[in-house]
Amino acid sequence: MGVTLVLWASAFVAIRHLGHDVSPGALSLGRLLIAALALSVLLVRAPRHRFTRHELLLLLGCGIAWFGIYNLALNASEQRIDAATAAMVVQVGPILIAFLAALFLGERLTGWLLLGMAIAFGGVVIIGSAMRGDGGSDLDGVLLALLAAATYAIGVVCQKVLLRRLSGLEVTCYACWIGVVVCLPWTGDFIDVVRHGDAGTLLWIGYLGLFPTALAFSTWAFALRYTDAGKQALTTFLVPAIAAVMAWVLLDEVPPALAFVGGVVCVVGVLVTRRKPRPVQA
Repeated sequence: MGVTLVLWASAFVAIRHLGHDVSPGALSLGRLLIAALALSVLLVRAPRHRFTRHELLLLLGCGIAWFGIYNLALNASEQRIDAATAAMVVQVGPILIAFLAALFLGERLTGWLLLGMAIAFGGVVIIGSAMRGDGGSDLDGVLLALLAAATYAIGVVCQKVLLRRLSGLEVTCYACWIGVVVCLPWTGDFIDVVRHGDAGTLLWIGYLGLFPTALAFSTWAFALRYTDAGKQALTTFLVPAIAAVMAWVLLDEVPPALAFVGGVVCVVGVLVTRRKPRPVQA
């Protein structure tokens, strides 16, 4: 999960860097295509399973919602609102995952989980408020970020069910290819980027495809097999804090002091979600 969180945080920095030069559709298609090709190479020698009809429907749900629509909505939102606001709104997703997991997967919503959820989300709000730019109030951008949060939640819940029998590599690889199909209408834009984009732009797209997508989604799936979906999703409240630190180191954007306070609050909230309720005495 540590690898996943760091790489996903770096994706916010990369997307913002590319946002003015590459359209959301072209960026999503390029990122997913590179990831799908890389994972397919690994899957050639890995064990594979035949899908049941139920698993196929869940895989389509995961691929269309999380790998397709989520990427398009997130990229488009960051062209309308600043990265801190986008990261803050997308963190509605872990809250939705916790409730959907309780509803459909039978996971427990303990008091510690709910308390930690509230604390961590408060930390995200503090970070977003501290780092919000001039474009943070664009309604379309906020709605697109909310769409990203909802599709993220749907995709994770579908993925958790699939991982009961299938490997994380299988699920991630096939979901990436489904996301590629969703993004095919932007093929022309992607070809233009390949033809006319500079080396730096192509390297950033390659980075997004290989690391925050192929590697990070695989490590996420591996971890998700061994923990509750709701509890694991709530660790992503740390992503905005990590993204703020990375923007400071890589882009020389010094976060305001209030952002560090929000980061500490996020850490405390996530630690609270990991506490287990006391066992009931017989």
